[in-house]
Amino acid sequence: MSALDAARPVREATRASLRNDLWLAAALFVAAVLSTALNSVAGIFGDDAPGPEWGLVYALALTAPLAVRRRHPGAVAVTVAVAYFVGMTARVPEVYVGNIALFVSFYTVGAWLTDRRRATIIRAGIIVGMFVWLTVNTFRVAIDPSDEALSQAGLFSPFAAYMLLQFLVNAAFFGGAYYMGDRAFAAAEQHAALQERTRDLEREREVTAAQAVALDRVHIARELHDVVAHHVSAMGVQAGAARAVLDRDPAAARTALEGVEQSARSALGELRGLLETLRTTVDTEPVDGSTLTLAALDDLVAHARDHGLPATLTIVGEPRPLSAVTEVALYRIAQEALTNARRHAGPGATADVRVRYGAEKVELEITNTGRATLTPRPGLGIVGMRERAAAIGGDLTAAPRERGGFLVRAEVPATTAVPA
Repeated sequence: MSALDAARPVREATRASLRNDLWLAAALFVAAVLSTALNSVAGIFGDDAPGPEWGLVYALALTAPLAVRRRHPGAVAVTVAVAYFVGMTARVPEVYVGNIALFVSFYTVGAWLTDRRRATIIRAGIIVGMFVWLTVNTFRVAIDPSDEALSQAGLFSPFAAYMLLQFLVNAAFFGGAYYMGDRAFAAAEQHAALQERTRDLEREREVTAAQAVALDRVHIARELHDVVAHHVSAMGVQAGAARAVLDRDPAAARTALEGVEQSARSALGELRGLLETLRTTVDTEPVDGSTLTLAALDDLVAHARDHGLPATLTIVGEPRPLSAVTEVALYRIAQEALTNARRHAGPGATADVRVRYGAEKVELEITNTGRATLTPRPGLGIVGMRERAAAIGGDLTAAPRERGGFLVRAEVPATTAVPA
């Protein structure tokens, strides 16, 4: 155990437990005084017993330290053990409450002292002192010439049987207190570890919930950006064209305004589908028409052409169905790339969309001519495309081309199993 672990309390005494220690000390003090008085009357130690005032002092020294046994377990155990050995040596007529107080203090060291090395040393010292004291008493009784001493005649005399019984009883007494104290401390450690684990799980649950909310917000923001930016960009181009020809060609202006209207209707339709999807529960069927596929790339490219960006679509390889999440992500990447080309490439720019179906991967590439941004600042559109590619286990490259224009390439797995 490190110094930090030794200093960390495994068990913290509550106000109720400290109050119970006071009541325990008081009860044992009364019991010790009563036991001393009754044993004095019974003459348990004969005329060698000290006066009753010493019995009162012994009872106080034996039980008063127990009032703070949880706060200072080591000091309490040593104090009680010394008081017990002195009292027994002085033949104070009290033999019952002393054993209880010694057991409680010895047990408390094992159950409450967090410095386990110190706990072991204190208990080992008390046990060694007890056996030394018992050995000295045995020797003293053995050389007692009085007639009241037990007979020592024979290989297994009454005296030998009595002393062996004393050693066995004390071994069981201290061994039981040692074992029970260690078990109590181990149970407290397990309880503390369980509480810490519970707190960790609670913190992890809160972090997971916060991350889920953040991911949902990012997902909603990405969807709104893709829907709104695409259509609003087209509406801006059409509105600008209508304003430019309004005076000299009202028919062309009317056509452009009809395109603005159509783009607005399409934007509202996609927004409505997005909102319906967000309101759909897990157990509800998905909203019809809310899922986009790569088959809609023809319409997307045609939409780009209709709004001032000449674009082509090329399919390389044999098309095959992909997971719904993969097809939606690739469609949105193409949509955002074409929108950016229409907004930033400048007049006269063209775009080319290519889909390559490989054995294990599908590659979507959108290139455009026009202005090249040498130091592009990634906006929300590029961030969203990268997130979509990463969400389906793919990679995305977005960078200006050396010969002008811009390149967006997404490479994703062709399998339907999509990593989270």
